[in-house]
Amino acid sequence: MAESTRPPADHVVDAPLTSPAATQGLLEVFRHRYLLKLLVRREISARYSGSFLGLIWSYINPLSQFLIYVFIFVLLLERDRTENFAIHIFTALIVVHFFTETFNAGTRSIVRNKALIRKMSLPKEMFPVASMLVSLYHVAPQLVILVIACVPYGWTPDVLGMLAFLLALGIIMLLGTALALLFSVANVYFRDFASAVGILTNFVRFSVPMIYPFTLVEERFKGFSEYYLYNPLAEAVLLVQRAFWVGTTSDPAATAATELPDHLFTRGLVMLAIAGLALVVAQVVFRSLEDKIPERLN
Repeated sequence: MAESTRPPADHVVDAPLTSPAATQGLLEVFRHRYLLKLLVRREISARYSGSFLGLIWSYINPLSQFLIYVFIFVLLLERDRTENFAIHIFTALIVVHFFTETFNAGTRSIVRNKALIRKMSLPKEMFPVASMLVSLYHVAPQLVILVIACVPYGWTPDVLGMLAFLLALGIIMLLGTALALLFSVANVYFRDFASAVGILTNFVRFSVPMIYPFTLVEERFKGFSEYYLYNPLAEAVLLVQRAFWVGTTSDPAATAATELPDHLFTRGLVMLAIAGLALVVAQVVFRSLEDKIPERLN
C-alpha cells in the first residue's frame, strides 16, 4: 500500500487568519495599478463605443462650450467689466467639470459595476478612484482648447502659474475622490443619493467665480467675502484663473493684484490639506461599510 502523504492530525499551520476580502484601502488600489488602468480604459472606451469620431468628441465638446460663452457673454451681452471674460469663464468651467464629473460618476461607480464586484475580490475603492481618473483624462482636451484660446492674447506659461494649476488639480482630485468614496457607498444603501448628487452639482457653477468675477463678491459682501473663500472649489477656480486668464489680460500684474484675493497660494495649500483630511475621513467611513456592499448589491 502506498504511504500516505497527508500531514498528521495534529499538524498546525502557523499563519495568521485574514479575511480573503480584506484590503488596505486606497493603498491596495495602487498596488493593483494594472487593474485600475484596465478599468479606466474600459470606462473611456465605453463612453465612445460605437461613435464614428470617437475621442475627437472630447475636443469638440469643450470647444463648442467655449464658443457658446464667447457668443453669449462677448458678442451678445457685451460684458466688458471683466477683460477676456470668455476665457475667465472657461478656466472655471474646467474645474467645475472635473469636480462634478468625478462626483457624479464616482457616486454611481459601485452600483454600476456590481456584476464585477460580485465576481472578483478586489478593493472596492478602485471604482470611485477610476471615475476620478477618467474625469482627469477629460481635462486634457479642455486644457488644449484653453491654451489655444489664450495664446493669441499674449499668454505664456510661467512657473507660478503652472504651480497654481497643479495645486488646483490636487485640491479637486483629493476632494472629488473623498466625496465619491462617501457617496458611492451611501448610494449602495440608498439609491436616492445618486439623484441627490445630480441636483447638488447643479449649484456648483454658481458657487464659484465663474459667470461673475471674485471682485463682485467683494463689492457686494465686503468683509463676508472671506467666508466665500472657505469653499475649496472657489479657491481651485481662482488658482486656475491665476494660471491662465490673468496672463491674457493687458496688465497681468495689475490683474493679479486687483482681481484675485490676497494670499492665494497660502489658501490653496490650506485647502489642499483640508481636502487630504477629507479623503482620510472618507476612507475610514468607506472601510467601515464596505463589508456589507456585496449583500446590498443583490
